[in-house]
Amino acid sequence: MAIVHKTRTQLVAEAIREKILCGEIKAGEPLRQAALADELNVSRIPVREALLQLEAEGLVNFEAHKGATVTRLSAEQIDEIFDLRAILEAELLGHSIDNLTKRDLLEAEAILADLEDATDAGDTQLATGKLNAEFHSKLYSRAERPQTRELVDVYSKNSERYVRMHILLAGGLKTAPEEHRTLLKLCHEKDKAGACEFLKKHIIGAKDDIKALLLRLEQEAQ
Repeated sequence: MAIVHKTRTQLVAEAIREKILCGEIKAGEPLRQAALADELNVSRIPVREALLQLEAEGLVNFEAHKGATVTRLSAEQIDEIFDLRAILEAELLGHSIDNLTKRDLLEAEAILADLEDATDAGDTQLATGKLNAEFHSKLYSRAERPQTRELVDVYSKNSERYVRMHILLAGGLKTAPEEHRTLLKLCHEKDKAGACEFLKKHIIGAKDDIKALLLRLEQEAQ
């Protein structure tokens, strides 16, 4: 396995991203560069660079006279992000599925087992983050569509807060394991049309659940 060397900016971005995704820093809260630099024991330069990276991912917003803040969760924004994900990820899967090897599918099976174990153990941070992304990534790994893959990675990061919300608050903890199993079965069967259609429904279903939750929370806050 290759050793991945990360820059200080990448490490800072990962630390701040996790604080946002787990809710430690909440939507609308300011991200004060001096305080973050002190907390992470770095200079302000990698913090500034990390915040710019997180802005590109949709997690941070820079406003005149206010600086950086965590972007607010929006029922309107979710439509576009998840609709694009459904289109692009189905495109990747369609190009990948015929080329998936037995080893690829066994590795996807192993990742899914780890994901289910983490979910059963209540480890929602691992279950909804790294392992979920690894499972989908393995199914798309033979697509040979690098530009599409790059776009998928961007929208996946943009939607990660919503995905975690789906798992924790909108019923995804109950539905996701069975849906992942169905998707993997269709990939085993090389059912390209069925797998792509099911993947779209999987993503759009999550979108609808999260939108309903967000709209309810917005109404309760009024």
